[in-house]
Amino acid sequence: MSSYTLPRRRPSQLPAFIVSTLLGTAATAASAAEADAGTITIRGHYDNAVGSSDAASQGVIGAGLLSSRPALRPGEVLEFVPGVIVTQHSGDGKANQYFLRGFNLDHGTDFATTVNGLPVNMPTHGHGQGYSDLNFLMPELVQRIEYRKGPYFAAGGDFSSAGAADIRYRTRLDAPFALVTLGENGFRRGVAGGSFEATPGLTLLGAFEAQRTDGPWTVPERLRKTNAVFTASGGTAERGWSASLMDYRARWTATDQVPERLIDAGTWDGRPFGRFDSLDPTTGGDTARSSLSGEWHDTGADGSRTRVGAWLMRYRLDLNSNFTYALERPADGDQFKQRDERRVFGGQASHAFVHMLGGLEVRSEVGATLRHDRIDVGLYNSVARQITSVSREDRVDETMLGLYGQSAFALAPRLRAVLGLRADHVRVEALTLPDEGGRSSATQLSPRLSMVAGPFFEGVAKTEFFVNAGRGMHSNDARGTTASTDPAPPLVAQRGFELGARSEPLPGLQTSLALWELRSASELIYVGDAGVTEASGASRRRGLEWNNRWVPVPWFLLDADLAWTRARFVNGDRIPNSVERVASLATTLRDLGGFSASLQWRYLGPGPLIEDNSVRSRASLTTNLRLGYRFGARTELTLDVFNLADRRVDDIQYF
Repeated sequence: MSSYTLPRRRPSQLPAFIVSTLLGTAATAASAAEADAGTITIRGHYDNAVGSSDAASQGVIGAGLLSSRPALRPGEVLEFVPGVIVTQHSGDGKANQYFLRGFNLDHGTDFATTVNGLPVNMPTHGHGQGYSDLNFLMPELVQRIEYRKGPYFAAGGDFSSAGAADIRYRTRLDAPFALVTLGENGFRRGVAGGSFEATPGLTLLGAFEAQRTDGPWTVPERLRKTNAVFTASGGTAERGWSASLMDYRARWTATDQVPERLIDAGTWDGRPFGRFDSLDPTTGGDTARSSLSGEWHDTGADGSRTRVGAWLMRYRLDLNSNFTYALERPADGDQFKQRDERRVFGGQASHAFVHMLGGLEVRSEVGATLRHDRIDVGLYNSVARQITSVSREDRVDETMLGLYGQSAFALAPRLRAVLGLRADHVRVEALTLPDEGGRSSATQLSPRLSMVAGPFFEGVAKTEFFVNAGRGMHSNDARGTTASTDPAPPLVAQRGFELGARSEPLPGLQTSLALWELRSASELIYVGDAGVTEASGASRRRGLEWNNRWVPVPWFLLDADLAWTRARFVNGDRIPNSVERVASLATTLRDLGGFSASLQWRYLGPGPLIEDNSVRSRASLTTNLRLGYRFGARTELTLDVFNLADRRVDDIQYF
């Protein structure tokens, strides 16, 4: 019906004011000290200088920077990765919406995320392939974020072709801390943590978080969230171990996206209707995630390094949504329930070593990853969160095995190469309807190559040049791979290419430029009413990224990131929700007589909402401010103002 072919927008929660009080020298203090089993290393905000990576679009973000800018949601820590934009819709307990390199990554597809070695993305998920819920993240515990883009790195497997981020937690804190945050719309958050040496060689760390908020909505969001982390560790940075327990739970009421024409009309069913009103006050959900993980590492006298990790996880999501309200079921409404319950176990191991090959000194690494998901997933019609009928229920066993090897060697004094090969195998057994269940499997070999030339101009403007190429992949929803008619392939090949440069033209200035292309054999499109993720046509994306970090004096930091993308299906059609331009500009002032300040400007550009480009999304421009003052060494007061210019923007727009 034409009455539903208008953009449905979920209005932003901004502006908002949040005041935080920090007691104790927590991990979020302005110092970027990182501790690891008794060894304290002082790092800068970035480790992205010349000579530190194999691609212009690869880097590391330190803890000091993460505490310098305001963030409304935990997942927004990924916005420190240049070119990434993070939004939210349908409630703060639901996974974020991610944008990178012309992808509307939905809730995580084609961007792989790990926290403390645990994968966040969920294959064959009830609400979309690769669902990546980062709401369990505690930013105060983050030690560093290692990011990379493109399928050029042998260690990258499923969902990592557009990019990947590995988030590492601390194993000890400089001192116990407590953080209390109060804000508008009933925002309340408390975090406390600390660590101590229980016995020689054994350090224990614990942290707990509780959050409540109602949001600006006419129907209060009533987010209730608890989060806990307990870690035991021992040894040193050269040889040691750690084990972690995590538990996260949340429940919320969601105001789903609403038709633009209804907001423009200002009335519904004879009463006023505004941007923050709801058409179904019973949507929302609850979720839980518990995990146990362990890691051991060892560095040999010959420079070799071995890492072994393993993890167990239990996950649950009960999500109630309503996108079309009363189009299909006028009497009861179109609400539907998606459930996902799973047990997951897996692990990874790697060994890096130095050896000689053809007279050249080579550093090689071999590794393996294993993941097994036992999934119960269902889609139901519902009324006020109560099931009225079953659309489909599935039980899926899905196993993913990855093996990889790569070698880095110098071809000349200013030329080095990294050669890699990865093999991925997926096996699926779907127990569902008799004509839809069954087994499927697939294997893919993915060669990868990086060439790095430089550094050149070391006395003037130290510069490196990069050429990267590789083959990657993402998996499809297992239920589609066992369908009796037109089954989807279990693995979808993707090919990427990048030309890049990184330079330090001035003291304190790091700048990088990357020209890239990524081709996918098919796009992943989630169809909520059908309860599956469908593979669509092949696509090609091209883009340019320009990233800058400038620290002219120790108390001033300027970040400037710009990205342009052209995204098309191979038949020439536009890819819906493929944002064409993103930008971020941030200035940070630190340690000015106890004062600190940060001002961030964030731009999410327009893009097509339909294949023929006849309907386009509007650009979003927001400005966030953070002001802080430190009272001595152990107390800090912070004021965050979101959407400082009070602009009318949308978190997400659909057609």
